[in-house]
Amino acid sequence: MQVPPGKKIYFSSDNHLGAPTPAESLPREIKFVAWLDEVKQDAAAIFLLGDLFDFWFEYKTVVPKGFVRVLGKLAEISDSGIPIHFFVGNHDLWMRDYFESELNIPIYRDVKEFQFNDKIFLIGHGDGKGPGDKGYKRMKKVFTNPFFKWLFRWFHPELGMRIAQYLSVKNKLISGEEDKTFLGDDKEWLAAYSRRKLETKHYDYFVFGHRHLPMEIKLNDRSTYFNLGDWITHYTYGEFDGSEFHLKTFQGPKEP
Repeated sequence: MQVPPGKKIYFSSDNHLGAPTPAESLPREIKFVAWLDEVKQDAAAIFLLGDLFDFWFEYKTVVPKGFVRVLGKLAEISDSGIPIHFFVGNHDLWMRDYFESELNIPIYRDVKEFQFNDKIFLIGHGDGKGPGDKGYKRMKKVFTNPFFKWLFRWFHPELGMRIAQYLSVKNKLISGEEDKTFLGDDKEWLAAYSRRKLETKHYDYFVFGHRHLPMEIKLNDRSTYFNLGDWITHYTYGEFDGSEFHLKTFQGPKEP
């Protein structure tokens, strides 16, 4: 993909809309919609790197209640011709085809390589990558097992949503509450994962979410790992102008 002059590619991750309660997350949703309104002015594409919702599960004919502001804005942007790409995170890994069929937004369930101009990116949510995190990796295998998903669909949506929302907040393996401390350039496990990928192929940028911490770690003279932070504490996002990638903080809508 070529980034036209004056255009940019934007990246964000980890909104966790709906947490800890819908009422408390509403101001964050409104702020994120304001950001979408701002970046659509010069966006060549928008990448959402997972955990947009604190919990999302699609039954065949039922999706979670709420989030009409952000879903409507994504529909508007997609309908205008700006491509949006969505990577499922550990909180919305049970997505099916709602985003694709209703919003024309492709979804990805693993890391994916993209080339923008002459820069090669490896992009993903980041959960389950790198060394360690064995408890979560085992749990993810269970949660993504087709039989487990089939079994869960037999719960009435009202009960299923209550169970899943409780686990999303209370289960430390899912919520990541014990995983929000910077470990150091040498010990950050997504940086370690990126360094291993560089052993077989060059990438200019590795862009991930999941860690809830904005990070920029130089891997070598030509490659950098970025973590996008979140829209709970940091309100940070990534911006690629066609030649360089930068982390930025959204302060709020610009004055007219």
